[in-house]
Amino acid sequence: MSAPHNRRSIFLGRMSLPERNFIAEALRAETVGGVLLLVAAVVALLWANILGDSYESVRGFHLGISSIGLDLSIQHWAADGLLAVFFFVAGIELKRELVAGDLREPKKAALPVVAALCGMAMPALVYFVVNTVGGGSMDGWAVPTATDIAFALAVLAVIGTSLPSALRAFLLTLAVVDDLFAILIIAVFFTSQLNFLALGFAVAGLAVFYLLLRKGVRGWYIYVPLALVIWGLMYNSGIHATIAGVAMGLMLRCHRRDGEEQSPGEHIEHLVRPVSAGLAVPLFALFSAGVSISGSALHDVFTKPETLGVVLGLVVGKALGIFGGTWCAARFTRAELNPDLKWPDLFAVASLAGIGFTVSLLIGELAFTDDPLLTDEIKAAVLTGSLIAAVLSGILLKIRNAKYKKLCEDEDRDEDQDGIPDVYELGNPEYHLRMAKLLEAKAAEHRRLAEVASGANAGDDGPA
Repeated sequence: MSAPHNRRSIFLGRMSLPERNFIAEALRAETVGGVLLLVAAVVALLWANILGDSYESVRGFHLGISSIGLDLSIQHWAADGLLAVFFFVAGIELKRELVAGDLREPKKAALPVVAALCGMAMPALVYFVVNTVGGGSMDGWAVPTATDIAFALAVLAVIGTSLPSALRAFLLTLAVVDDLFAILIIAVFFTSQLNFLALGFAVAGLAVFYLLLRKGVRGWYIYVPLALVIWGLMYNSGIHATIAGVAMGLMLRCHRRDGEEQSPGEHIEHLVRPVSAGLAVPLFALFSAGVSISGSALHDVFTKPETLGVVLGLVVGKALGIFGGTWCAARFTRAELNPDLKWPDLFAVASLAGIGFTVSLLIGELAFTDDPLLTDEIKAAVLTGSLIAAVLSGILLKIRNAKYKKLCEDEDRDEDQDGIPDVYELGNPEYHLRMAKLLEAKAAEHRRLAEVASGANAGDDGPA
């Protein structure tokens, strides 16, 4: 009777040490970038509401070469150009997850993939229902489907919550899969007219990029100019230019060969991630998040079907979709939740995924490009929904913060000080021998101190 139970896999259990270290490093960079993103969003809101004319004139200022179709406003340079760097890193992350991370194993991939799909389908369904009942536009159905991992981690940093590595890894994997489907949504649903000549040259450029990588050609002075040409051609083809970044990221080799400490993909991601998280995404937020906030604007957010659909999609749809999808997948795949965690922990992380900032703002701009007023209202809805999701998840995570801290301390404890957490060495005989020596030395020291204390007490009992 116990055989079926033994076959049950543990969901959100302990990760392998290399994967844990990689996740920790990646999340550190994202957390710092998320704090910068948060600061940029606040600056944008203050700038737009205090010096609105100045803000509009700066982000509307045009730069570029019109003869090659690249005379763009600063706002568009940020959305189409800088976000290509963000999606390039997302492409590398996705490739790494597919070849070396949890997504390479179908059993482990099932839960985050199902969670991400349900976490995108449910917000879209919520938006659809709200706008069907309210008679609003269906164009914004994709806006609440995205998760912003950097902003979510910034919230974690601000509220001081120590999530266990398994929950953080689940959130990151979820966001990577989320990014993939967001990219597909942008490519499929927000491409109107195609310039097949420019698209053909862009594909040819990607083929050259791929061949150079496979031949082992090195040198940033080759790849950066080629990447810029591919990006420009992709922009002129009618497909959103960020797709070029994803395609190039997916082409990098992300598995390690013998003697390699890092794969080329991991090395390049390590170099580019700070540029993405610390510069590209915050600048995009600075020139996209600035919307006018007033009593009437907030009233419109909760009364117009388009904006209400976005808010409810992010706050309700994301949480229910991710939690419900994960719970159902765990039931049908016979996965057992880590006994140190509870299902409410997963619901808190699902609520955190309702922070849909960067990609949601981008999709909002693409969905209502012909209606600037509604675009700004949708942005206000994204900010409002993300704020509500952040507060809700923050409260839920704070409730269990003491438990999380204990789990993190257990994960990080290294009593033998060999640089490897003790929980990863429980099956290593050498570790137990080292610990035996340490404990014997401590025991001997305590015996010596006991003898000293006994001698002192005996002296105190003597005659004055």
